[in-house]
Amino acid sequence: MESSTEQARNVMQSPRSPPSSHPYLSASVTDPVKLGNGVQAYISYRVITKTNLPEYHQGPEKIVIRRYSDFVWLRDRLFEKYKGVFIPPLPEKSAVEKFRFSAEFIEMRRAALDIFVNRIASHPELQQSEDLRTFLQADEETMERFRFQETGIFNKKPADFMQMFRDVQSKVSDAVLGKEKPVEETTPEYEKLKHYIFELENHLAEAQKHAYRLVKRHRELGQSLLDFGKAVKLLGACEGEPTGKLFSDLGTKSELVSMKLQKEAQQVLMNFEEPLKDYVRYVQSIKATIAERGAAFKQHCELAETTKLKEINLDKLMLTRSDKVGEAEIEYREIKAESEEATMRFERIVKRMNEEIVRFQEQKTEEMGVAFHQFAKGQARLANGIADAWRALLPKLEAASSV
Repeated sequence: MESSTEQARNVMQSPRSPPSSHPYLSASVTDPVKLGNGVQAYISYRVITKTNLPEYHQGPEKIVIRRYSDFVWLRDRLFEKYKGVFIPPLPEKSAVEKFRFSAEFIEMRRAALDIFVNRIASHPELQQSEDLRTFLQADEETMERFRFQETGIFNKKPADFMQMFRDVQSKVSDAVLGKEKPVEETTPEYEKLKHYIFELENHLAEAQKHAYRLVKRHRELGQSLLDFGKAVKLLGACEGEPTGKLFSDLGTKSELVSMKLQKEAQQVLMNFEEPLKDYVRYVQSIKATIAERGAAFKQHCELAETTKLKEINLDKLMLTRSDKVGEAEIEYREIKAESEEATMRFERIVKRMNEEIVRFQEQKTEEMGVAFHQFAKGQARLANGIADAWRALLPKLEAASSV
């Protein structure tokens, strides 16, 4: 029999044995181990890569040791280099010390890191990333050196990206005060995208909240039945036959039902609540990409406006035959080239995001379909198991009550 953890792992991990005749790249995040003590303690993971891609020179299988900060490094590198791509989210760090190294937290993080790496490995653009190859192949010393070399954007926290989003999207007060005219994209397609993402975030967060409550209810009811079963058994010990035997049987069934509830609570956590929480994080990552698009649009508009002003100034100087024409021409060419580059950068982001939203929706439909199917199947299994357990006890209770 598989444990609930093994079953959850099988559901959440990607297939590991693709046909060798086709190009493939997959990774397994396994064997979490606690290293160090106190505030310096951390969890390391074995990352096993299997591939037949020619860019991976170290053979069809490679095993490296990674820690959470290495995954953060990879996420930040991809976010910086692939503007417009929806970078898969990472699981959050636990801020509560007593939960950081609990078996449940470690397993949930391991499973989420596994999903993170395989989403990148299966992405048509991200799988070609040199940084991904470094992450999957470099030895620990090299990986640490790369991690500590990063500056600037790579040191930003997710909260910084959310602040970027607010800065780009919320210029209303400055406009009212006359400080700054807001520069914001207002095409119908962009507005539709933003509305969809914000609505999706709200609905996912609400569903995840209720999934959490369901897990909590299963656990609390399971604990109550366990306590009740123990109490009834003690009560039965004070009684003679057949009453004592009936009480003992009732206590045993209560403990059995308690185990079923606790097991299903773990299944709901891993196969339903965690995927919902993962998609809440995914939407937040998409919002950071939207913020980058907003910043690119603003730069595109500002440079286009500056280019016009430089062109007008150049025309005036040429009419007056000023000796500053040569200098103005150089400035105009430079700003025009910069403006054209900003326009192309913005257009690349738009094109990528149009492709990404289609991929995201298809992926979400598939993965959420699996999660809901697992949830419904688990609830049916639980209901049948509980009904069978109580039903088996009914003849004995009915016989005793008719004596």
